[in-house]
Amino acid sequence: MTSAARTDATRTDAIRTGSTPTGSAAEGVAVSVLVTTIGAGILCFLISLGAQALGADASQVNGLRPAAYLFLIVVGVLVGAIGWNVVRRRAAEPARVLSWLVPVVFVVSLIPDVLVGVAFGAVAGIALGLMHLAVLAVALPTYRRFLPLSR
Repeated sequence: MTSAARTDATRTDAIRTGSTPTGSAAEGVAVSVLVTTIGAGILCFLISLGAQALGADASQVNGLRPAAYLFLIVVGVLVGAIGWNVVRRRAAEPARVLSWLVPVVFVVSLIPDVLVGVAFGAVAGIALGLMHLAVLAVALPTYRRFLPLSR
């Protein structure tokens, strides 16, 4: 077997088992969660600062407090990475499934932000929505890098 054939066989096995060529699926999920949490945490910090500068009150809107949004980032990104991994392992066409699933989950995640905006002001609601968008903007390329779709 040539070197290229071995590499292709390794990739095929990695896709079938759900692991990345450089490690297990669990390692891919863990790295994805870590990288996304750091990147999204920085962006959310900046969004929260901007919202507070524009008048949003972090004492009324817990989602603008670092402890709250960092916890929610970790939970959301972990659930997202596990879901991404399940879809890439189980779906016949994972890219096609994710092409509708990701936007649906994103839109559903905005529902509480709209409610916060109604109750506590538009700046707070928009800031929380932007935080969701920031997490998604970091998570998608990170998942594609560490939990690749290869079918």
